[in-house]
Amino acid sequence: MAGWRSRRKLLACLIRRRYALVMKLATWNVNSVKARLERLLKWLGKTRPDVLCLQELKQPDEAFPREEIAALGYHAAVHGQRTYNGVAILSRVEPANVLAGLDDDVDDPQARLIAADVSGVRVLSAYFPNGSEVGSEKFAYKLDWMRRLGDYLDRCLDASMPVVMCGDFNVAVDDSDVAHPDAWAGSVLCVPQVREALEKIRKWGFIDVFRRQHPSGGIYSWWDYRRGAFRRNDGIRLDHVFATEAIAARCTAASVDRDQRDGEKPSDHAPVIVTFAD
Repeated sequence: MAGWRSRRKLLACLIRRRYALVMKLATWNVNSVKARLERLLKWLGKTRPDVLCLQELKQPDEAFPREEIAALGYHAAVHGQRTYNGVAILSRVEPANVLAGLDDDVDDPQARLIAADVSGVRVLSAYFPNGSEVGSEKFAYKLDWMRRLGDYLDRCLDASMPVVMCGDFNVAVDDSDVAHPDAWAGSVLCVPQVREALEKIRKWGFIDVFRRQHPSGGIYSWWDYRRGAFRRNDGIRLDHVFATEAIAARCTAASVDRDQRDGEKPSDHAPVIVTFAD
């Protein structure tokens, strides 16, 4: 029995070491890497996350600024698309077992998901469809894409594994994520159908680690460009970090870098940063 306990302690120590590099993880819908490159590089150099998940690259793979990113010490796993969509995982250690897309038989040209192993954690960068208007074809696609994502989780992953899925989910979890819920009640971001679809995904085995750190809500990651929404803090939390308990239990802090929504040529989203500790 003593020998088994010793081996179990050794295994736990090895696991902690394996995950040790994933300390600070961020997600950011940059709304065009080309338009936001200078801001992105400056932020990376200053903030130095271990992992940064990007969405809405709006560039094909071959146009992604790999050299500029590498000069700051980051590897890049990219699933790009010209003009629209696109996701990436930037990491200070080289990502392994990279998988782009939902790995199903659906012929879907939209680049919305990329996954990779980073220091023992399976990291997913996801850009959920917006949905345009309730009842539209794009809204139907949004719900179907979320259903396919649930199937992907069942087929490709295990909730007992350390998994982090983050990105622009284009869904406010509940009204505490919305500054003015009545104004958005009928939108594709807040209607019951999308919230129920997201809850089904969460119940696969995820914990909303940002909500765990800020249970009262009222902290936003997206503000419309129009009507001075940012100045009035008329925002919505659309950018999420979901993690399985194996990694969520180590989350010690979560914040939104509001400064990146201000100034010259900002994205309409701000980075969400989550810190994990041993």
